[in-house]
Amino acid sequence: MSLHPDHRHEAGTTATASGTHGTDVTTDTDTDTDTAPAGRPGGDLLDSVASWAPADTPFGAFRLVPVRPAQDLSLITRWMNDPAVAAFWQLAGPAFLTARHICAQLEGDGRSVPCLGMLDSTPMSYFELYRADLDPLARAYPARPDDTGVHLLLGGAADRGRGIGTALLRAVADLVLAHRPRCTRVVAEPDIRNTPSVSAFLSAGFRYAAEIDLPDKRAALMIRDRSIRHAL
Repeated sequence: MSLHPDHRHEAGTTATASGTHGTDVTTDTDTDTDTAPAGRPGGDLLDSVASWAPADTPFGAFRLVPVRPAQDLSLITRWMNDPAVAAFWQLAGPAFLTARHICAQLEGDGRSVPCLGMLDSTPMSYFELYRADLDPLARAYPARPDDTGVHLLLGGAADRGRGIGTALLRAVADLVLAHRPRCTRVVAEPDIRNTPSVSAFLSAGFRYAAEIDLPDKRAALMIRDRSIRHAL
């Protein structure tokens, strides 16, 4: 399963949602916390993802661990060069391409956090959590304050097609809603051609809200509402 931000969100930069699109973004590593977007002390726009507790899934204990490039880049680069992943993430090639994509987020203002998904302490997936309301995506749908977006890829072919993606999406949505009290919706925008991904979101409690045009794809806008959290 590969769910990708083909619109190349700028969550790692200090640009606003109306900023310039593109992978070659200019980051501002000297952002003063006094000028960070309002609502989070010290510019923590996603409520300390690193501190979130593990979640139980049918496949084991799952945890999000923010990426450490020095340790994790080789593994993530290998996943990005899997043809099934590359078709949607478009980051196949040398490690510097993946490094640039990840570091643009890590060196930004905190509106996007790249993470390894750990299942029983084994890294097996890559996630990006991002502030959809501060992202260029917000131009394509009626965003609400603190909408939180999610991108996902499953690293190993053996983990695909077994319901693991659905279980992890459900777990991540639950974690977001549990740890981000201001967030009322978790959103995603998989390519409409990626039917396994769309199906996984639906099975994880997301609703198919609309089809939207993004710079690099036509996407399915998927929304998981806080109001149904305890009904799933």
